[in-house]
Amino acid sequence: MDTLVDKPTAVAQTVQAEASRSLVDEKIVLAEVTTVELKPTASNYPAESIGENGFPCTARSEECGGVTLLVDEGVATQIEPSTANATLEERLLTEDGVVLVGETREVIEPHTSRERKSVSSTSGTEDEDAESTTPLTSTTPSEYEGCETSTDVFTEMVPAATTVSELYAENIIAKALRTAHTAIGALPFAFPEIVPQDVGADGAYSLREADFWTCGFFPGTLYLLLERLIRYPQSVQLRDTAIRRQDLRSQLTALCRAWSEPIRGMDTRTDTHDIGFIIMPALRLDWELFGNTQSLDSIVRAAHSLATRYVPSARAIRSWDLLKKKDIEILDQTENMIVIIDSMCNLDLLYYASHHAQEPHLAEMATLHALTLLRSHLRPEPVLSASKEAYSGQWYSTCHVANIDPRTGELKRRLSAQGYAHESTWSRGQAWGILGYAETYVWTKDSRFLEASCGLAEYFLHRLDTAPSCVGSRGRYVPLWDFDAPIEDENNPLRDSSAGVIAANGMLILSQALSSSNQSALASRYRNAALKIVRDTLEFALAPEKAKLISAPYLHVRAEERLPGVRFDGLLKFGTANNNSQARKRYANHGLVYGDYYLVEFGNRLLRMGLH
Repeated sequence: MDTLVDKPTAVAQTVQAEASRSLVDEKIVLAEVTTVELKPTASNYPAESIGENGFPCTARSEECGGVTLLVDEGVATQIEPSTANATLEERLLTEDGVVLVGETREVIEPHTSRERKSVSSTSGTEDEDAESTTPLTSTTPSEYEGCETSTDVFTEMVPAATTVSELYAENIIAKALRTAHTAIGALPFAFPEIVPQDVGADGAYSLREADFWTCGFFPGTLYLLLERLIRYPQSVQLRDTAIRRQDLRSQLTALCRAWSEPIRGMDTRTDTHDIGFIIMPALRLDWELFGNTQSLDSIVRAAHSLATRYVPSARAIRSWDLLKKKDIEILDQTENMIVIIDSMCNLDLLYYASHHAQEPHLAEMATLHALTLLRSHLRPEPVLSASKEAYSGQWYSTCHVANIDPRTGELKRRLSAQGYAHESTWSRGQAWGILGYAETYVWTKDSRFLEASCGLAEYFLHRLDTAPSCVGSRGRYVPLWDFDAPIEDENNPLRDSSAGVIAANGMLILSQALSSSNQSALASRYRNAALKIVRDTLEFALAPEKAKLISAPYLHVRAEERLPGVRFDGLLKFGTANNNSQARKRYANHGLVYGDYYLVEFGNRLLRMGLH
């Protein structure tokens, strides 16, 4: 579509003062720690090495001149008497230059990134092979609606002030800026996907071919950071006083445009249902921040491309054209239609384009698809909580893949391509469901979708809270990669940090939707659950290898490691792309570009809600 009709719509942007006050005013006082580095080092503190006092078992406490020093791996940390007995959570510091006691550290050494073969994202092998409107009215319904606060889902209030500090640290923007500069030469052929955690890895993002479904997330992350500089400049923390925010903004704007241009060229792809993941993260913000009609045109064209995959007789959008695994092949499209739970998060593209281009049929397709997945992908579960605060309606787990008869829409079989087993609950799939149905409710106001998202969220929280004892208290709310998979290593249970932050975004949207429908207690429950998940994720999975911004000549800003040679370009560790035993390629325990994207997006959602 070449021309769009400009029809501004009124969007409520009121934020209740109570919302920002209740979560921000509560603070946890952190320990006052002075650090003296005796020699540069990168310590390795696996979870099992943390003692009951919260310090590494290898560390020793010494008295020197009337003060207590924690000495470990050549680093002496002075602990003030008032906080010497503080908990690990209270001692974790986020200020620049402070050694983070108790966080996992890895020694990163150079290696050569692995190359991967090109795979169409319409195939079930996508994670398996070797490797008329104005910008100001572009927010989705309820995006800025107010929120009220109540008690936490896990029996305690979660103050946003203690949750969000690392979300806005200089480290976040520094890592993205460095990757944007170092990997730009690969455009338009490759985009960041994972950061290997293997010993000997160089800490840089490994790149994936441009037609892979994850290509839109890194450009989207850059735009999220640009949104902060434009709309919320006070949230951007800079230590180097010589850096001017306007210079950083100009530099980041240029990088955003360079990284988004290849994305715009993908809007006519009809070979993938993931066009929403590809297009929306960057181009939506390019339209909303700058009024770039080229980006809005691309969004509408991409929605038309996705609509070509809609099968009216099945009332659903085909996700993959085929499924090829070691144990199963589904190749015939006349008798089979593969639909995955992830597809719920691509519907936002259809609703957004429908709203802006005034094309109702796009929204109708999305709604019918969401209704079909209520039957094909959601599995009813018993209500397992006695809490009066929990959602009392139907709970649901999810399957990853459903094979539907394209002629009748009948469910033929439920499968998993990335989870542990066909009957198990893959944690990231559950998270996609929470987020997708929450977004769908915001657009439609159909209570069936709100109830589905609540039921999915409750089951997700229940599985976090009842995780096996080997998960321990630290990182308890960083999900296992599959809630039903056997634990192969009880000392290091395999997790997926991306699943947690995706679910947390969905719960924040849920909290806004429930608040708008005068269900303040349940709204508070999901908001506090989201904050707790993200706080736990930051404590457990945030990479301790930090980066910093440095002013350079000619108003340039560059990024480098805080400690020379200690690098990890991802924000979060412990992501799991695909650990299915029958996958052609299993890879886990790494940084994931979409984990980083949804972490930064969570921080921006808090800003939009007025909670920071």
